[in-house]
Amino acid sequence: MASRVGAYVKLLRPEIAAMDFALPASSALLASYLLTAGLPPIFPFLLAVIGGYCAIASTYVFNDCCDIDIDKINLPDRALASGDVSRRSALWYAFFLFLVALAVALYLNPECVAVLILATIAISVYSAVAKRATFLSFLPVGFSYGLVPIGIWLAFDPAGVLKSVPGDDVILPLPAIFLGAMICITDWGFTLSGVARDVEGDRLRGAPTFPVTFGVQMTSKFVMVCWTLGVALSLAIGYTAGLGLIYFAGAAIGGIWMLLQAADFVRNPVPERGGRLFLQASHYRFVIFLAMIADVVAGVTLAVPPAGSFM
Repeated sequence: MASRVGAYVKLLRPEIAAMDFALPASSALLASYLLTAGLPPIFPFLLAVIGGYCAIASTYVFNDCCDIDIDKINLPDRALASGDVSRRSALWYAFFLFLVALAVALYLNPECVAVLILATIAISVYSAVAKRATFLSFLPVGFSYGLVPIGIWLAFDPAGVLKSVPGDDVILPLPAIFLGAMICITDWGFTLSGVARDVEGDRLRGAPTFPVTFGVQMTSKFVMVCWTLGVALSLAIGYTAGLGLIYFAGAAIGGIWMLLQAADFVRNPVPERGGRLFLQASHYRFVIFLAMIADVVAGVTLAVPPAGSFM
């Protein structure tokens, strides 16, 4: 039983789970902070974190269901590739996680449901079709994950499109837009680092991914561009939200470290380095989200409203 439970846990990518919990948490806190200068109610906040995580995790499981043949070459220890979990069971597991996310979204705001469905369609197209059809398959991945903070944001600061909010004429404030763009673009770099790690299996199974089509060296340069833009956007989030020293220190130090790692991938464009960068990128994004959480909590505790935020 312990082994079977462990196999299902492995499907959730526990090595990057910290990032996946911190993203919805930081998005919810920042949205509430900019709207009310306070923290969100605890119950909706916990629901948003759980729902956001389940939405992300369901895509991991579904992706594994579509990549069993490739994972048997690249990552044979994964639960589906090793046979520890059947494809049928994994599909039901992915569907259950999606239903949890859907139930949370329905409770919080119908606008969250619209974003969840759009993101799910985009990532499903990647897993089931695009990865084996085009080298641009990474594009819907970033688009899908970029919608995660937007969906969470709308739970605490509704756009008013599907749910009437009197006097609110702003669909999305600039910090939310920059946060979504930062996640989207950095996820291109994040995803392509992992795809570079898996280049051999993709090539053997006929998946024309970016590294297969253009090589790992060209991929490493594109990844560097993604992370450069991502670090710049992380600073734009802090500026437009009026965040303080805690966030900017985390964004600057973490950003410099991340760019150094991406530059090392350019100097050493081999699949193994791409795999390490994949994990390092998850650590970087966790640090950014944690810095945002700490800055917001400090601002509320010290009764310091966000200064000069662009709403």
